[in-house]
Amino acid sequence: MRATRPLAAALSLVALAARAQIVSPPEIRDQQMRALQQKHLLELKGVAERIKAHSFPYHFYFSRTIDLSEPQQERSDQRSIRFEKYRAQTVLEITGNYYASYSAELMKKEERARRTLEDVMVPMIEAAVPALDEEQQLQGFALEISHHVRKRVLGVSTENAENVTFILPRDAARRVVAAANPGNRDAALRQGSLFVDGQAVEGWAPANALAASESQPDHHAADRPAAPVKIAALSNAGAGTAGVLPPAPPIAAEVPQSTASTVATERSEEVTPERLRQQQSANQEILDRLVRELEKEAHFISYAPPRFIAFHNGSYLQLSITSTLRKNQAGSQYRVAALAFDEHIAHLIRPVLARFQQRVEFDGIDFSTSVRLAETADAGSAEAVEFIFPLSWLRAYEQYDCTGQQLINQAFVLINGERVTLDLQSAEARLNRD
Repeated sequence: MRATRPLAAALSLVALAARAQIVSPPEIRDQQMRALQQKHLLELKGVAERIKAHSFPYHFYFSRTIDLSEPQQERSDQRSIRFEKYRAQTVLEITGNYYASYSAELMKKEERARRTLEDVMVPMIEAAVPALDEEQQLQGFALEISHHVRKRVLGVSTENAENVTFILPRDAARRVVAAANPGNRDAALRQGSLFVDGQAVEGWAPANALAASESQPDHHAADRPAAPVKIAALSNAGAGTAGVLPPAPPIAAEVPQSTASTVATERSEEVTPERLRQQQSANQEILDRLVRELEKEAHFISYAPPRFIAFHNGSYLQLSITSTLRKNQAGSQYRVAALAFDEHIAHLIRPVLARFQQRVEFDGIDFSTSVRLAETADAGSAEAVEFIFPLSWLRAYEQYDCTGQQLINQAFVLINGERVTLDLQSAEARLNRD
């Protein structure tokens, strides 16, 4: 028996590593998706093992948060495999970071996306389809992978992340796995939708792959119940999406995810200017009271009162405020943004949500803040930071079901108009490196 212990220990470590790639069912807020996650834990473990065993050309990590550097990734949450909702369809979502670095001069955007699709996403599909072939509720696969692109700007070499999202209907995924030759496999892949940084790849399939698939013959339709009509956010945790999705996040084709990836909850009612005006009118009394009661804490910008805006197919409440830091808190834009969240925004979330306990018709809140130092009079020195949070994750934070970092991971964080990944602990620890 003693001779078998090293082997048993090794197998145990493999099992733990595989489970570490899978989002825990209790973290998934949607009951239907949570039930599927619990039902298929063993199958998902097998999918994770097969993907981890695959030899990718460059390092690949499962991740709830995309656009991370490799050192950041190695210490970040790597649970990203989960069931999610995308356009009212049930999909298996996988997000991750792939540390290939492509030359922008030698490879066009479409070529880079196709390379990551072939090298990373196709092996994932080949691992997942057989394991879940009997699950009748599954209607597609949503994969979001970040790779890197090298380019020269004004003679200076730079390297940035580029996010590739692929949405593939279930029947097309089956045809990918069963393809007898490269031509058949390519035809099946073309039934999906391919995006780079939220933009559909030119010359690829129609943008709504799952919707388009409804017009294709489905030989398993008789065995599958009707698709659910409830539309929910992809949570990269939403997963929480993954990110919330609790994940992850989110993967949504329209989102430069990521992170997560996070996606706004889609609703049957289109977010039109008229709808936003109606929301504004219906909530104006609450908004006026919110400004009066929270002015001392929030520091609202007088010329930009709270208003509803359209963002990623959702309706968001935008709160324009000023965050003031002490002079000794100066540092990089990431440090400033992190401190603005921890010392100001985080303290506003629960008081703001308390004003909307019975009103959940919007999809999230955009805390848009101008961050400046207390002793700095020059308005031009301020950093413009936006924290755009899904409402479901704000509620989780309100109930102490997630941390501030988990909430950040499911958000869109913009600094001076550019989306960034924000690690609160590392950002606050570092001085100005910009």
